[in-house]
Amino acid sequence: MSEAALEVENLVKVYHSRRQPPVRAVDGMSFSVARGTIFGLLGPNGAGKTTILKALTTLNRPTAGRARVLGFDVVAQPLEVRRRISVVLQETAIEQFLSVRDNLLTFARFHGLDSALARRRTEEVLERFHLAPEADRKAIDLSGGYRRRVQVAKVFMVTTPVLFLDEFSTGMDPILKRAVMGYLREEARQGRTIMLTTQILSEAEELCDDILIMNKGRQVARGDLHALKLLSEGVYEVAITFERLPETIEAEIARLAPLRMKINQNTVELTLKAEEGRVLELVSELARNRRVLRVEVSGASLEDIFVELTQEK
Repeated sequence: MSEAALEVENLVKVYHSRRQPPVRAVDGMSFSVARGTIFGLLGPNGAGKTTILKALTTLNRPTAGRARVLGFDVVAQPLEVRRRISVVLQETAIEQFLSVRDNLLTFARFHGLDSALARRRTEEVLERFHLAPEADRKAIDLSGGYRRRVQVAKVFMVTTPVLFLDEFSTGMDPILKRAVMGYLREEARQGRTIMLTTQILSEAEELCDDILIMNKGRQVARGDLHALKLLSEGVYEVAITFERLPETIEAEIARLAPLRMKINQNTVELTLKAEEGRVLELVSELARNRRVLRVEVSGASLEDIFVELTQEK
């Protein structure tokens, strides 16, 4: 039995079009994921994340290289792979003309659950995902957010050892999203391997044991959050709240060439790459002769690291 849940070796995927030059969506990616890990695959739009997920879930065939799930080759043994995975992709994959309850029951029966267990789990999942009031409505009559909720709920009907989630929280309200993140942590503690992509980097920062950042089909960084933060030494987040926002503050900050800047009412948030002493000098300059209510300076966040590693140079 393979020690790794997921193994990718020199994976390449090239898309061909008659009227366009070939697109090399994945360009020689290699990585492995330990069992029982929450693994985050991050990157800007078009980086190749969904292409890798589709290769690992047997939905597209790699141009070159190999990929294995629990030791089974995704090309040579696709049925063995599919028996061991559950998948939530960006596309809403639910049966539009079935009710919410029947969507869950059908999914469970496809995965081999007997009728009694399928019914019991359906009721549990309906409550867990706050879907009980919608249980008898057809999926086609639901909002996009509720359809997404049904799609994510389905994978909690079964206990496949590997779970793939592509932007799982799309359309979820903050309360439900936080609850689902708790469910995912519990699944991982019980030994389930979870691979996810997300554009909401705070989710990855909070959830993932292991993170790979990719851009233009290639890996640019890999490690846990602590290891990644070491790549961005000298990057600091600054938040300054003024009694009254200075009229010239945007121009002043622009001259500092921040990695990121955001102004929310009287609070300015920016990310600077500089030595610690210089950052403190710059903060003092912005605050000079102005009434400042609050100042915070902290180290790099995952979003800072992501921006620094993937932005165009």
